[in-house]
Amino acid sequence: MPFNSHPTQKTIIFGTHQQGMKKKIALVTGGYSGEAEISYKSAITVGNNIDTDKFIFYKIDINPKEWVYINESNERSAVNREDFSVTDSSGNKVVFDAILLCIHGTPGEDGKLQGYFDMLGLPYTSCDIATSALTFNKRYTVAVAAFGGINVAKSLHLFKHTAVLPKEILAKLKLPVFVKPNNGGSSLGISKVNIPEELEAALAKAFEVDDQVLVEEFIKGREFTIGVFKTKGQIITLPITEIITKKEFFDFEAKYQGLSEEITPALLDESSANAISAAALQAYKVLNCRGVVRIDFILEETSGLPYMLEVNTVPGQSAASIIPQQVKAMGWNLKDFYTAIIEEVLF
Repeated sequence: MPFNSHPTQKTIIFGTHQQGMKKKIALVTGGYSGEAEISYKSAITVGNNIDTDKFIFYKIDINPKEWVYINESNERSAVNREDFSVTDSSGNKVVFDAILLCIHGTPGEDGKLQGYFDMLGLPYTSCDIATSALTFNKRYTVAVAAFGGINVAKSLHLFKHTAVLPKEILAKLKLPVFVKPNNGGSSLGISKVNIPEELEAALAKAFEVDDQVLVEEFIKGREFTIGVFKTKGQIITLPITEIITKKEFFDFEAKYQGLSEEITPALLDESSANAISAAALQAYKVLNCRGVVRIDFILEETSGLPYMLEVNTVPGQSAASIIPQQVKAMGWNLKDFYTAIIEEVLF
């Protein structure tokens, strides 16, 4: 039986006639990175808010050990990787109409699964393979954004196989700097370096997470993040959120363990809000994004200009995540929002 958050409606929703009219959606969660923990939480929120009057959804867990379909009874059965089909509890083969991606990190956010689904001809609710691969690489993202006229911080791109001494970095960038893994998200492996003596340890910490590291000059100002999505051919910006962290910066603990304050909608003057929204729209277009993305900015305190930090092409959807907050602040409910995201790739 398809995974569904409303088992009391099973007879009505999953009758033979009703099933034939509904699109079959694979809600894909899990992943191969430390972000899998967040992916599973996102899948709960999304699963609880899919419109079961329109869609039948099946929970698919992709992890390093297995690709499995998990039904309502928590029974697990293997996914057929030849065509990404599953067999339900009645023995029927299920072929999906679309993929609803909830994998943060690899292989759901870096283009790997996108390429696989493209080869199978399956539509999915995220950016395509090229944009996903590009935006997963923080350095390449800001380089392309800068080419498109978007303000970004000065940075250096380092590789594990080519050692660069801290003094060489400090000759090109001024402190403070952020040192972060170049690929991935959820603020894992990030350090803020205020004095030269901290740089070596920060590099080692980031290289534990990734073979590439971005060292980026600190921009003083307020931090904001904004969701952008496309529906019925129109690109829409969600209400802006201001991030006020109790830590020195917005790290994993601040993001997911309650050590930050998120104000949605942000308390901003109209000019600043318009500047952030315009930069977000421009980034969405320049990077050829699809589905819902979340884009992080610093509003530089002297110039008042927004500087783009990074783009999250599969943003978190957990109860603690920002996109659900912004959707509600816009006056939508999550059911309508996820319906719009799914229908954008179906029709």
